[in-house]
Amino acid sequence: MLSNIDDATLVRVAEALGDEEAVKLIEILKNSDETTDDEIANKTGIRLNSVRKILYKLYDHSLVSLRRTRDPKTGWFIFHWRLQPDQLEGFILSQKRRVLEKLNIRLQYEKNHDFYYCYTPGCRRIPFEDALEIVFRCPTCGKSIMHYENDKILQTLTKKVEQLRKELGE
Repeated sequence: MLSNIDDATLVRVAEALGDEEAVKLIEILKNSDETTDDEIANKTGIRLNSVRKILYKLYDHSLVSLRRTRDPKTGWFIFHWRLQPDQLEGFILSQKRRVLEKLNIRLQYEKNHDFYYCYTPGCRRIPFEDALEIVFRCPTCGKSIMHYENDKILQTLTKKVEQLRKELGE
């Protein structure tokens, strides 16, 4: 049914939004036109409330749609779920934009700060302002901290930002 969508991409999106249960759920949805949450729970062995939680998460991102009918015997609503593969590209683009925004914030932070570090694994870099307050001593290990060149971090962040901008056509 989903020949236009790369299975691996679909699985990666399911993993990003859930876990192996989300992947099982996506497998059921992609192999059927429309199915209920009860049917998914029966086919996968996942608890019904977990199935619903995953479905609503996918629904929040417009990756699935639902149709609601009423059970004539009980009067309860039955939800029929369908995968919306045409929304996958939009979801991926919005996630890339979010990542790009976060990387830009981090890049600006790295550019605008001078860092100091004791070069001990497990200790963290400290911005100049904070280093000044603690008299250039590591708050974790007590060693004296020295200037830290963040050129490699800047290069990596810049490269990632450029790559994402290129992918997004910016």
